[in-house]
Amino acid sequence: MNKLYTLAAAAVLLTAGALGYRAMAAPTPAPEAQYVLLDGSKIDTQALKGRVTLVNFWATSCVTCVAEMPRIVETHDKYRGRGYETLAVAMQYDPPSYVVNFVETRKLPFRVAIDNTGAVARAWGDIQLTPTTFVVNKRGEIVKRYVGEPDFAELHRLIEKLLAEA
Repeated sequence: MNKLYTLAAAAVLLTAGALGYRAMAAPTPAPEAQYVLLDGSKIDTQALKGRVTLVNFWATSCVTCVAEMPRIVETHDKYRGRGYETLAVAMQYDPPSYVVNFVETRKLPFRVAIDNTGAVARAWGDIQLTPTTFVVNKRGEIVKRYVGEPDFAELHRLIEKLLAEA
């Protein structure tokens, strides 16, 4: 009977890991990276400090990414006046013209970077799967990672909590 519970617990943990749920033991500093925005300007990780930031790795060819983008826009619009920022990072394999077209046709209201060299994805843990989304607190620490579409109710609760912190 004990082995059965152990196997069941292992199955739950493996499934949770496969679905991308990551409990962060303790916040870790967001990695140093330089982001090239669509307008050609550049920002670095230090520019994220002082705001709660959602960093979303995505691609125009990713069905889940495209499907979740309206919810990311809604989240951005809901919290942006309170010290919240969104940074969408298009993957290296995504043609820049596709990214520009996507951003313009959907009127994305937040900063979008193109990771031409893959250096940003590597810095954030060698991101391969999209969407992969990180929540960064005001101190520039990663507090949550989602692989796949986030649970937006949970995400909003986390954002509210982080915005309330000093």
